[in-house]
Amino acid sequence: MLRHPVLILLILLLLLITSVFVTTCIGVSGLSLWHFDTTMIQKLLFEVRLPRVCGAMLVGLGLAAAGCAMQGLFRNPMADPYILGTSSGGALGAAFAILFFNGLFLPIFAFVGATLSTIMVYVISLRNGHVTVETLLLSGISVSLFLSAMLSFFMCISGNSLHQIMFWMMGGFWNVYWDDVGLCLLIPVACVMMFVFSRDLNVMALGEEEAVHLGVNTKKTKWILLLISSFITSIAVSIAGCIGFIGLVIPHIMRLLAGPDHRILLPVSMMTGAILLMWADTAARTLPIEIPVGIITALLGTPFFVYLLRRRTQI
Repeated sequence: MLRHPVLILLILLLLLITSVFVTTCIGVSGLSLWHFDTTMIQKLLFEVRLPRVCGAMLVGLGLAAAGCAMQGLFRNPMADPYILGTSSGGALGAAFAILFFNGLFLPIFAFVGATLSTIMVYVISLRNGHVTVETLLLSGISVSLFLSAMLSFFMCISGNSLHQIMFWMMGGFWNVYWDDVGLCLLIPVACVMMFVFSRDLNVMALGEEEAVHLGVNTKKTKWILLLISSFITSIAVSIAGCIGFIGLVIPHIMRLLAGPDHRILLPVSMMTGAILLMWADTAARTLPIEIPVGIITALLGTPFFVYLLRRRTQI
């Protein structure tokens, strides 16, 4: 564990700024900021690459923040928006908007879907006022399978909208422009609201009964943070589709490095998530054949999830 949290914050901030600059310069066309063709720079770098980089940065920090909050709420390292069905609910809401409303009000439908799926998982896994890791994971998998079945049904009847729905399932930043980045700016605003409850998350780590005795309204805090997490996830899904495991891997690793204090853990997870997703998207778009960034994050996150499961069974 690092003894100087301020130092890691400064290092990550420097890496974040550097990553934005470097990933904007990287592309299959070979054009970078060192070229002097002003027209080409304006069109390619500032109208195509930079919005995509900014979108990946904001979505990455949002998913990491949502995962950090969920892991703190449920007091286990295996909770994240993807595993708990929040992303699937958001994708189903987005698909519903595409299929029946031609994409209108897509973020609103994604938020409703993400929120309802999160509440459903939480209610199903609740036993005698407590939520165990096993029931939480099983509930999340069950709800995700149900939502995936509904999504498959929508795909069967989608007709010409099939390609758009496929986009939300795989996750990517192909069509991210400055209007989408403007919507993504709501993510850091929501993260600031989440940071207000960082002390409450620290207290709740001691247990709900102890937190109540220390003056924390645990029920209110849970619902507020679940709603904020669903809001962040819905925006991420409406912009980039389903991108998994950012909220699982990043908070867990940063907890090992920076400690369990959410006043530090939340911002370092946000910056690390932004850095990871920017570089994952850069790798996705610079391969000989561009692939969805959701595939890369799944390839990185699935072995880590298996490691967590095996480690838990050995304890």
